Amino acid sequence: MKILVVGAGAIGGYFGGRLTEKGEDVTFLVREKRKQQLDQDGLIIESIHGDLKLRPKTLLSGESAGPFDVILISTKAYQLKGAMESFRSYVNENTMILPLLNGYAHLDTLINEFGEEHILGGLCFIEATLDHRGKILQTSPAHDLVFGERSGKITDRILSLQASFSGTKAAFTLSENIEQDMWHKYLFITTFSGVTSLFRSPIGPIREQEYGLKTIQKLLNETAFIMRKVEAPIDVHIEETQLKRIMGLSYEMKSSLQRDMEKQQLTEADHFFGYLLRHAKKQGIESPVLSAIYANLEVYGQVSCSGTGGQVPRPTCP
Repeated sequence: MKILVVGAGAIGGYFGGRLTEKGEDVTFLVREKRKQQLDQDGLIIESIHGDLKLRPKTLLSGESAGPFDVILISTKAYQLKGAMESFRSYVNENTMILPLLNGYAHLDTLINEFGEEHILGGLCFIEATLDHRGKILQTSPAHDLVFGERSGKITDRILSLQASFSGTKAAFTLSENIEQDMWHKYLFITTFSGVTSLFRSPIGPIREQEYGLKTIQKLLNETAFIMRKVEAPIDVHIEETQLKRIMGLSYEMKSSLQRDMEKQQLTEADHFFGYLLRHAKKQGIESPVLSAIYANLEVYGQVSCSGTGGQVPRPTCP
């Protein structure tokens, strides 16, 4: 199976690297700077599951290449439009597109561009980052990628994909309920990234503070309420399940959104929180904690636009 990984960042580089290590036919669609880096140093992964260095196949957008069987996307939400243009010519009638983005709004975008039948469901759990030299650092036990047909069916193509994904040094899991899995992760990441970005703190101190813990609980309840109103297939006890998970996170753990703010980078505020709040507004639902988190991130973005904070402008800046 021919696999195209869009980008060679922390997530795509890690999972694509593990598939290459196994012997799968993997190509990384990269920009010129990253290609030069990979040509010079190789793809380097330092992981508690085993280090890896390899010379990957790379492709620049527009270069000639046959269609791919599966295209794996792990970009940030604000990079999706550019990513779609970069791989559009490598899609044919049989290509599967597997997005690993958090949230849900990206599915609507991909379906509108490529059609319902091409888009799989997917998510991942991994703590990984790129250092300043482009090395992938993966430091926690979790390195899980979950995928499946959004219909829940076990099709011939998804079994072929499972065969290609099996036997790697990462956990690739076929799900028969990927839609629910995605919404459950959306609830988790909204809560975790929301409170850590609001308080500018790792999760541990927030949990310890009486009103910090109440904020976590209120955000879980608000978000789950909105999701049920839009008929998302979430479990009846998901709030309790996710709270236990958040309480079990390591004391110093930060969300990637919080880390983006610390680095003065763009955030996925609209993709995570704006999407939910638009649905809440249509339903006449008041969501004060979710609204405060979104406002906090919007103010951060407006400071970026004005130039007073020395931050990178958001894509929505005028």
